[in-house]
Amino acid sequence: MTLNVNSLRHWQLPVQAVAAALLIGLSPFVVAAPDAARQAGQQRVEKFLQGLEGLQAQFKQTLTDRAGEITDESSGTLAIKRPNRFRWDYLKPHEQTIVADGKRVWLYDADLEQVTVRALDNTLSATPAMLLSGAGKLDDNFTAVQTTQEQDVQWVKLEPKRNDTDFKWVRLGFGGEDLRFMQLADKLGQTTTLEFSDFARNPTLDAARFVFTVPPGADVIGDASDPTPAAKK
Repeated sequence: MTLNVNSLRHWQLPVQAVAAALLIGLSPFVVAAPDAARQAGQQRVEKFLQGLEGLQAQFKQTLTDRAGEITDESSGTLAIKRPNRFRWDYLKPHEQTIVADGKRVWLYDADLEQVTVRALDNTLSATPAMLLSGAGKLDDNFTAVQTTQEQDVQWVKLEPKRNDTDFKWVRLGFGGEDLRFMQLADKLGQTTTLEFSDFARNPTLDAARFVFTVPPGADVIGDASDPTPAAKK
């Protein structure tokens, strides 16, 4: 899997894990009535985001094509510090890093020795990455459309309100108070699934973890300058 700026928009990077059978399970699932589903889903996600200052976890990521065949698997660690700071470290099979420092998003591919950087602007507000790390309200960017119970996991399906996103929907899977899964479908018919483990809510996170330094010799694509306007003297 190769990282690029567009991959951040639908998380075909910090997101792809476990086979679909592990998510769906063998037991029937319960679907709430349409209006009740929207309300219950909205409340479940808002409850999770309320008081959320940060999180960290390990993840497994799986990408499947429109036929349900697994095309990519990876794993690593995740840390989020709200607002607008996150770090994904892909450890297997290839080392790749994605860091949002509050102003910019950095994507580093160690094998390619390449860094891609872009400003953290409103075009990313309706992405799954910003759903967890952003400071905006849920209903500013997403609409809850369905709530299902599959074994011991409560799933909430969200659709973006913007038309310029690269994904069609995102599903969050909750087990108790923890976020256990995130699943996304893009407009190419691919589905990305993340399974989280060792989940920690509001841990102590060093601010330096969300600072990215370009490795010596790496090529930089994009504007790496500070996007904050200089103060007038």
